[in-house]
This record gives sequence, C-alpha cells and structure tokens, in this order.
Amino acid sequence: MREVGAFEAKTHLSELLAAVEAGESITITRRGKAVAVLSPVHGRTLSRTDQIEAFRVLRDRLKLDWTMEEILSARDEARRCP
Repeated sequence: MREVGAFEAKTHLSELLAAVEAGESITITRRGKAVAVLSPVHGRTLSRTDQIEAFRVLRDRLKLDWTMEEILSARDEARRCP
C-alpha cells in the first residue's frame, strides 16, 4: 500500500482519487504516522495484509494494548453475533 503525506494528499487529491478508482489503496500520513486510508468503495476488498495494517492503525489511534490475536478474536466473535 502506498503512503502519502497529508500535504501531498491535499496537493494531489485528484490523482490519488484516480488511483483509488483504479483499485489502489493509499495510506495518508501526518508526520510519518498513518492517519487515514483511501480505498475503493466497491469492487476490490482489502488484502489480509492491508486489513491487519488497518487494525494496527485503529489500535494505535485508540491507544489499545490489544495484541493482533485479540483484535482478530474480537472481530470473529462480532461476526458470530446476529
């Protein structure tokens, strides 16, 4: 997944959106830290690697001390709920 700084994302938003429309996912960083992911709305799903990275970013943002196994277990448990 390509990483782009916030300033570059602001400056080149049209080009980034074109890349996302083509199926690419792009991580936007601020001062080297991932803060957002641009990804296609329809069609392509995230790879397992990209899903894990998205969980890591969310965990860091929420300041959780969960391991990846605990996060995946919680995800699986939520899928079983009606």
